[in-house]
Order: sequence, then structure tokens, then C-alpha cells
Amino acid sequence: MTIRVIIVDDQAMVRAGFAALLSAQSDIDVVGEAPDGKKGVEVSRSTHPDIVLMDVRMPEMDGLNAARILLDPPAGVVHRPKVLMLTTFDVDDYVYEALRAGASGFLLKDAPPADLISAVRVVAAGEALLAPSVTRRLIADFAALRPAPRKDALRLNGLTPRETEVLALIARGLSNQEIADRLVLAEQTVKTHIGRVLSKLGLRDRAQAVIFAYESGLVTPGEQ
Repeated sequence: MTIRVIIVDDQAMVRAGFAALLSAQSDIDVVGEAPDGKKGVEVSRSTHPDIVLMDVRMPEMDGLNAARILLDPPAGVVHRPKVLMLTTFDVDDYVYEALRAGASGFLLKDAPPADLISAVRVVAAGEALLAPSVTRRLIADFAALRPAPRKDALRLNGLTPRETEVLALIARGLSNQEIADRLVLAEQTVKTHIGRVLSKLGLRDRAQAVIFAYESGLVTPGEQ
């Protein structure tokens, strides 16, 4: 199946470079581009991409607000793409807020071309948290800087002990295979547990699961 992508970035050369790279892949089709968040939302509404590559900082409307609109569409709008944030910095307040809003992850603009291609495929497959250790640090840093009220802690009561354990390991940046090895489980069993965690907590993906784990107090910044 071909992955439909649009590129939203205020730098024309970045858009052109990313489009050329991705279009050269047999399983990726670049179906549109836009120079700012406002036009990005319009292009997404008309082209229905699977993934939106969204720059964080843009004029007219930044990537954060555009991501919020796409990930929480108004009544009557059915299409909701996955959003992959593009940033120059690996610790960025906007990226953290975008992950909270439901973005599937983030990618540094100066990442190797192979990483961009892989990122698109990984997010399209339903995964999140590209470079888990970096994303975990980002989330932990901002969770420490502005601790949220632990109002979500009660929602943890709906998880089984094993599901709670799996959630904590996700938040610490472990991959499915690493969680399986740690808990002496089959990787498919871990995937099943993760699916139940996301469903019970009403979370979209692993990125939101990590944020929930920190903001509910299940995991604290600096904890190993």
C-alpha cells in the first residue's frame, strides 16, 4: 500500500528536498505541500494524506496549532492524518506540546535521509516515538519543568498490574522486544498489552502513553 504524505514547511528548499527524497521511494507518494500551518490544514483536508510532515516554527500558523486542528478535527471532518513534527532542535517546547496533542513523534531536520524515509514508514505502520531515548528525554525534561496535576492517576486503576508494568517500561524508552526480554514474554504478547493500555486509557499511540505515564506520576523524571 502506498503511503500518502504532505510536507508543510516554510522553507521551499526543505519541501523540495524532502519531496524528491520521498517520491523516489516506491511505497511513498507525496500528494501535496504547503508553506505554513494554515495552508497545511487546507491541503490535508483536500488530499487526505496518511502522514503530514509538519515543521514546528512557521509564519501565519505554526505547526503546533496546525497539528491540533488536524488531530482534533471539528464535527463533520472524518479524516485525521498522523502528524510527524519536523524541528531543528531536539528539545523544543512546541514539540512537547505537539506530542501531547497527539503527534506521532518528531524528527530532526538534519537527520540522515534514511531516517526520514524510515520515520514515514514507521509512523504509517502505527508506531510512534522515533528515537525513543531522545523523545523520552524531551518528555521527561518538560514534565519536570512544569509538573501537571496528578488528576490522571486514578485512570491507572483501570489497568492490570502487568499492563501498568508495560506502560512504565514504554515510558522509560524500551522497545517492544526489550520489554519482552525484561518481562520474559513473547513480543506479540507485549503488543497485545500495549494495545489494551492504549484502549483503556483512551490514548492514540506510544507518544501519548509516555506523556501519560509521566503526568500521572507513574514514572518520574530521572527515574531509570
